Amino acid sequence: MPMLTLGDLGVVRSVEVRADGAVRVTITPTYSGCPAIEVMRDDLRARLHAEGFTDVEVRTVFSPPWSTDWISDEGRRKLAEAGVAPPGRVGPRAAGPVPLTLDPPSTRVRCPRCGSPDTEELSRFGATACTALRRCSACLEPFEHVKEI
Repeated sequence: MPMLTLGDLGVVRSVEVRADGAVRVTITPTYSGCPAIEVMRDDLRARLHAEGFTDVEVRTVFSPPWSTDWISDEGRRKLAEAGVAPPGRVGPRAAGPVPLTLDPPSTRVRCPRCGSPDTEELSRFGATACTALRRCSACLEPFEHVKEI
């Protein structure tokens, strides 16, 4: 999603600049098998090198797991402006095993173009595994929705 930075997406967990000028960035990918993780690391290193930092380390952590709640308000605004419905809020999670449900979530998703809540899911998967394809019954426009995780 080119409209978002890794900060908007909530992937960047921390940035530490040490006294010797070394930089350590800690990231959490959106899911453990994310195919973009190497690109994210390479982009972060390249950007920091371009800013003059020569000693750059990008660490990946998986705990706590990434959640769509980590998408910033600015990121949610950018998604909507690009015609992608941002995810709803999930809220805090209980410790322990994650329950497996096979039913699709019953979330009402507003159309990012006209704001109507009268939308339908066309496909549980959109261009990426983290999006669903929907259509607005009011303006008839199709759109993607970032699924809540």
